[in-house]
Amino acid sequence: MPGSFRLLVVDDDPRGAAEAALACETDFVVLSFPDVRQALKAAPDWEPDLIVCDAASADVALLLDGLCASAAIAKFPAIILAQPEDAQQAKALGAAAVIRKPFDPERLAETVRRHLVLIRLNAAGYDFSQRLRRDAEALAAFRPRLAQAAAPQELQSFAHKLAGAAGIFKFAAVSSKAAALEDAIINMRAGRAAPDLVAANLDALLECITRA
Repeated sequence: MPGSFRLLVVDDDPRGAAEAALACETDFVVLSFPDVRQALKAAPDWEPDLIVCDAASADVALLLDGLCASAAIAKFPAIILAQPEDAQQAKALGAAAVIRKPFDPERLAETVRRHLVLIRLNAAGYDFSQRLRRDAEALAAFRPRLAQAAAPQELQSFAHKLAGAAGIFKFAAVSSKAAALEDAIINMRAGRAAPDLVAANLDALLECITRA
């Protein structure tokens, strides 16, 4: 199918939520397995644009170790769907990106598609540091708008996208600070945090970008 992405999906959940969310997209061609070993065996012939893994942490480690151990499949990037406490380990083992669980099935395809684009830009030598400088200017413009009702929601979306992109391009500290800002906004909108916390996290993110 012209313009399509080939996805190799590892989904050991009996409900198959990840597989179902991705298979319904017309620009995704999905080959799915419930077992990591089967997926690794199929990868050389399938030649996926991306591997998406929603499995137990031990199987995630097996997948990423298997990719690193084989020159034939090491070129295939992998996105891991992981609990927050397992995200850092997945990145350390070589995941191109991590999508935190629980994920929204209705937004999974959009998130995977965005990661695919960023991974390809990275492979083409895209200079992410230039984007960071532009993002810093946009973030600074949010600072005087924090008191406005619409600003936190718009800023939350901005922080979410930056956290994902920075993670893919190996700016781990920026990704972490952007995720912390997103969490602060979510808590503020739910009445669990004060606006000052959002401002403090925004300032911390801007300082982190300056040092990056």
